Amino acid sequence: MTEPILEARGLRKAFGGLVAVEDVSFGVSAGAMHSIIGPNGAGKTTLFNLLSGRYKPTSGSVIYKGQDISKVPVFQRAQMGIGRSFQITNIFPNLTVFENARLAAQAHGHDSFRFLRRTSSFRHYEQRAAAVLEITGLSSAAYQLASALPHGGKRKLELAMILAPDPEIMLLDEPTAGMASEQVPELMHVIDNIRQQGGKTIVMVEHNMSVVMSISDKITVMHHGQLLAEGTPLEISSNKVVQEVYLGELYDLPGVGSA
Repeated sequence: MTEPILEARGLRKAFGGLVAVEDVSFGVSAGAMHSIIGPNGAGKTTLFNLLSGRYKPTSGSVIYKGQDISKVPVFQRAQMGIGRSFQITNIFPNLTVFENARLAAQAHGHDSFRFLRRTSSFRHYEQRAAAVLEITGLSSAAYQLASALPHGGKRKLELAMILAPDPEIMLLDEPTAGMASEQVPELMHVIDNIRQQGGKTIVMVEHNMSVVMSISDKITVMHHGQLLAEGTPLEISSNKVVQEVYLGELYDLPGVGSA
């Protein structure tokens, strides 16, 4: 059996007397689209922050490619090949779309602090920026200010910035948050193309159950800080315990609940 590329082992996170995550263990297969879901307060965001390095576990460990990275800070995890997004769009609004992508590529290279040199000196970063804008469908907006993009475009730009350093794993925190329903399918198509064509592993926290069920290979369900269930979309949608937690919400989705 192939070892998971990313693994949680007995993760626990307490904030004083509040235990947000309790003894959570699961693995993420290389190349998979792995979603983490759960009702509000389930602990999924805390779990995500433990995986990304924003939080250090009270106990337990995070394993990446066989190495314990529990105490490795976010920036070093990024250098190791783990990129992450945030619920709130995290871009440079007063730079162009292209400059955002180029700086993201440059930040993980050897020239990250040489900002006074001519940009033409960094041809490989420019080429990488152009490539990720093409992948995310932003080439035509490359020389617009990032602030001028619609919300869906800003979400795409954030994806491009995560992708620019060419990570092995992309951790996405509610990528569809704040998006109009008609914008969601296009963004998810971009994410799925990144995974399939780029060979990326994607771990996603997402509240949109239609998105989760349509795109995931595997789903981890959190409830009251603990792992409630894990399986394929079909297995999760037919799990009666999960249905009780979601009060039948999953049955409202097309094609779900009939199995």
